[in-house]
Amino acid sequence: MPHTFRAPATADEAALLRLNNDHALELSELTADEFRELLKVAWRVRVTDNLSAMVIAFDQDTVRSSQNFDWFKARHPRFAYIDRVVVSPAARGQGLARALYEDVIAAARAEGQSLLCAEVNLEPPNPASDALHTSMGFTPVGSAALIGRDKSVRYYSRPL
Repeated sequence: MPHTFRAPATADEAALLRLNNDHALELSELTADEFRELLKVAWRVRVTDNLSAMVIAFDQDTVRSSQNFDWFKARHPRFAYIDRVVVSPAARGQGLARALYEDVIAAARAEGQSLLCAEVNLEPPNPASDALHTSMGFTPVGSAALIGRDKSVRYYSRPL
């Protein structure tokens, strides 16, 4: 069965913030204001109707500074970037993360993008995310220790 996604409504923000913060180890914990700002500046945000999964993506014109996004911005004039994708434990195994990526890929292609970028934790490791990225044609293109955090990441990209 194909998955359907929609843009989030204002009424969804509290539930989506909980989904994000329940996965702060893989993503990063945000306050309500930080999350609202992220949604506001994002190039593309899609959620499931039951709010069990979401993707937040930027493009090169997104006005936001973060170590990982800035790494890609310094290297590519045009790109789409998956800032975060998260699926609740109860909704895993249904292909939602892959389908959310495919949604972003279709939108990026429609805008003439030719590169999709993302990062995955190296420390602490996230083998499920590494496997997803590899299976979707991403290749490692760099890594970094995150400043002020006990975390490091691997950068991935793939042509569109």
